[in-house]
Amino acid sequence: MSITMRVSESEKKMIQDFAALYGMSISDYIRTAVMEKIEDEYDLQAYYKALAEFEKDPTTFTLDEIIAGYPHGKV
Repeated sequence: MSITMRVSESEKKMIQDFAALYGMSISDYIRTAVMEKIEDEYDLQAYYKALAEFEKDPTTFTLDEIIAGYPHGKV
């Protein structure tokens, strides 16, 4: 699949330079950058969800308390 993207000459040069710095093609560099951005957004959404759940019930447990809650004290 192919995606076309318009950039200025200075942006193109910057992308080329960074791709070369990491020994990557422009396509690989852009793909990697976009996928990392998407993963960061997923992580951020997971954080906000976990924070909301914690704010509803801020009960926390120590590691020893968690282990003690398992049968035979083994995780």
